[in-house]
Amino acid sequence: WSSDVCSSDLIGLAQALINNPDLILLDEPTSGLDPLGSRDMKDLIVKLKNEGKTVVMCSHLLADVQDVCDRIAILYAGELKELGRVDELLQDQQETELLTSKLSPEAVSEVEAVLAKHNAKLIRHGHPTNSLEDLFLKTVQKSQERHGQRYVPAASEKS
Repeated sequence: WSSDVCSSDLIGLAQALINNPDLILLDEPTSGLDPLGSRDMKDLIVKLKNEGKTVVMCSHLLADVQDVCDRIAILYAGELKELGRVDELLQDQQETELLTSKLSPEAVSEVEAVLAKHNAKLIRHGHPTNSLEDLFLKTVQKSQERHGQRYVPAASEKS
């Protein structure tokens, strides 16, 4: 555990887990935690899930839900609106995504021509992005590996 997890959070969690229950109910388990404490909590939830526990989590932090849940239920105005596997519910069946290594502008034009031949069009192309949480955690990990190294802007960033 990181030192960023509040001791009252740890006590409450310890009380919930002391009898090794098969079902664990968590309400806003990452609320109020900094990014490291939040990652620790999410890692624990995944660990419990991998041990065969059923973890029911209520949260308004949807990125956290997406990180740890296999199945979700969306309630709105007191009614169940969606229920299912996260990966299936988040797929847009109206689009197909292609991920390639870096392409030249000429290659992109050729891909567009092939797509047009099949009555499709290139909607967007660019570079994939990571989540802010991933960037933060990678930055912290690099910092821990190279203690004392500071950020120095690249020449292109200097004005």
